[in-house]
Amino acid sequence: MSEYKLSRRSLDRLTGVDERMVAVVKHAITATKTDFGVIQGLRTVEQQKELVAKGASQTMKSKHLDGLAVDLMAYINGRGSWELNLYDDLADAMKEGANMVGCKVRWGAAWHIDNIGDWDGTSEDAMNAYIDLRRSQGRRPFIDGPHFELMV
Repeated sequence: MSEYKLSRRSLDRLTGVDERMVAVVKHAITATKTDFGVIQGLRTVEQQKELVAKGASQTMKSKHLDGLAVDLMAYINGRGSWELNLYDDLADAMKEGANMVGCKVRWGAAWHIDNIGDWDGTSEDAMNAYIDLRRSQGRRPFIDGPHFELMV
């Protein structure tokens, strides 16, 4: 059990997100080794168009548009961090949350796994397996460590 809790801002950013994903995030904050906050939940079509135009997203079919995805930010000593290894920790906590809630969650650093809850190993291993898979296909991996989406 962790000492962390979601801020009011994070809870507000879960407005409009599917209740199952909200439950996964709320469980994950109690199980995580790394503090985190919610930086994005539900998106408008206009927001998605802007992200695609900037290259921050690759699709107009984002699950954020349907309230099925969240982006999380890892915090170290109260400061946001993009260090990828921290997102392995968040993915481990989200995996636990998905299993507690009984739903399927995909992680943006292991796109080949439809449900991280079924992965038998660490999230770091899942990410490395995805990278190896993409490279074996002659394709560049797209790592989106902060992204988690509900598979329905």
